[in-house]
Amino acid sequence: MSATRKPSLIESMACGGTAAAFAVNFTHPIELVKTRLQASGGSIGGTISTVMKNGGVLSFWKGLPFAYGRELSYTSVKLGAYTPVRNAMGAGSADAPFYLKFLAGALTGGVGSVIGNPFDVCKTMAQTSTGGASLGALVGNLYRDQGIGGFYRGVEVNVMRACILNATKMGVYDMTKGIVTEKTGWSRKDARTSFASAFVAGFFMTVTVAPADMIRTKLMNQPTDAKLYDGFVDCAKKTIQEGGVTSLWRGFIPIWARFAPQATLQLMTIEIIYKKMGFAGI
Repeated sequence: MSATRKPSLIESMACGGTAAAFAVNFTHPIELVKTRLQASGGSIGGTISTVMKNGGVLSFWKGLPFAYGRELSYTSVKLGAYTPVRNAMGAGSADAPFYLKFLAGALTGGVGSVIGNPFDVCKTMAQTSTGGASLGALVGNLYRDQGIGGFYRGVEVNVMRACILNATKMGVYDMTKGIVTEKTGWSRKDARTSFASAFVAGFFMTVTVAPADMIRTKLMNQPTDAKLYDGFVDCAKKTIQEGGVTSLWRGFIPIWARFAPQATLQLMTIEIIYKKMGFAGI
């Protein structure tokens, strides 16, 4: 097997899903704190204390089964399909136009978010639930009150968020790898190159995605038997009225604390899997 063979779409998606499912084991607690912080408007310390008080250490992994479903559906597409789609668009070379790399990331992110939206909704509800309801009860109540459509609430902002997030994540990562190799002499396959590029991507992801992430959490966290917001624009308007424009970036630190290690773990893991499978890296 050639060490530089390009993976097929299915092969690359399988690698992406595997990398994402591995990474979420470590980043899920940060995601839970971030989600509760956005939903409640409290402090980081207070949120962590409340989670510990109500459920102990293991409660930081609440909703993990839905997170696995999300990673194996949504992230397998947005992460795994990026390289084949980028190559199909003729943007596989290091000097390819940056907008093509961003477009490839936006396309795979948008498609993946539609597929993974039901898992995203269930995960958000599970993470913000402080009662004793089981995961099955949460899903059952949502279906009873809103039908199949309930699992796709917030899909518009989720697609927007995913396009912005993945365009930034994969585009910045891809471009930064080129800059790092040029400035340091490290190869694109070097773990140091992957780590540095992923960390940079994590920061820019937080800057661009935080507002959409906030609105998505609020839309998905609405009660199953009530409708608090009439879509993306209404939610954004009410959020700004309640807390000002800067409230859209509430939870910036925990979001960055999640995005930076998550992007690093996902991207370094998929690069390792690519290498083990004999595929060319990103």
